[in-house]
Amino acid sequence: MFALMQSTRTQSLHLFIDPPTGLKAVVVIHNDQLGPAMGGCRYLPYADDESAMTDAIRLAQGMSYKAALAGLPMGGGKAVIVRNPHVENRAALFEAFGRFVDTLQGRFITAVDSGTSTLDMDCIAQATAHVTSTTASGDPSPHAAMGVFAGIRATSMARLGSDNLEGLRVAVQGLGNVGYALAEQLHVAGAELLVSDLDSGKVRLAVEQFNAQPVAHEALVSTPCDIFAPCGVGPVLNGQSVMQLRCAAVAGSANNQLTTLQVADQLEKRGILYAPDYVINAGGLIYVALTYRGESLTTITSHLARIPSRLTEVFAHAQAEKRSPARVAHTLAERLLYG
Repeated sequence: MFALMQSTRTQSLHLFIDPPTGLKAVVVIHNDQLGPAMGGCRYLPYADDESAMTDAIRLAQGMSYKAALAGLPMGGGKAVIVRNPHVENRAALFEAFGRFVDTLQGRFITAVDSGTSTLDMDCIAQATAHVTSTTASGDPSPHAAMGVFAGIRATSMARLGSDNLEGLRVAVQGLGNVGYALAEQLHVAGAELLVSDLDSGKVRLAVEQFNAQPVAHEALVSTPCDIFAPCGVGPVLNGQSVMQLRCAAVAGSANNQLTTLQVADQLEKRGILYAPDYVINAGGLIYVALTYRGESLTTITSHLARIPSRLTEVFAHAQAEKRSPARVAHTLAERLLYG
């Protein structure tokens, strides 16, 4: 674990257990150069403790890059709570996590993420002020989807020569809070939707509401489309899946889409334009960070509107330097964090 921390320049790793509630939590502070570390709280099952810590470290690094490239006065962090099959008192568990967050004395601020809700954040808020995405401050998912939608238009312009999405085939993998909201915006824009999710109920709803075409979850990556939009959990782009892609571009809301930067090089060689995840999906972080700082909705909307221009800048650098956009974004983020 120390080797991974060193390779990712992670500052600190914090572990906490609370036997009465069954809480097993990980908090990673990756970088606080630009401000206190902010990161969502994931509540998911993991194969083992090492997997939970590895996930938290990689996600925290992405948050640092995301905050830096979005121009936010925040550092990057992440929280992971290992989900057990049986939890007697969910509210008590999240309140215990809030006590853990409070011991970090403001160095880490948490928010909603995969597996958690605004109600969970309310429970955390019973024990610490270092939390956002409560029912009072609002769910960031719609804002995350807005940013990704704008980013898809910028990606379409860069790769296909037009930001008009009418008739464009977009494959949305994952219909969680962000993925479903994104699918709705794409439908309104006239895109033809291909959708998959492990939850068949969500797929049926998308078929009914958006006239979407359902595709088996494992088959979507190889289904012909214009844009493949990963919106689920975990890295979906590896050496094998990249060779199965039949699309012009990849642009979605999921974090850590690439298993390695070498995978981005494979995409580049295949002529598939990649929108770096921590650039295109910054809308959620922008919303929670600026809400936490007490900024107005006008300011937040203005900040969200910068996502397409930042993405276009990355694409321009990539074309000029003949490099993958992922490597360009990585370089730009590291320059902002480390000089």
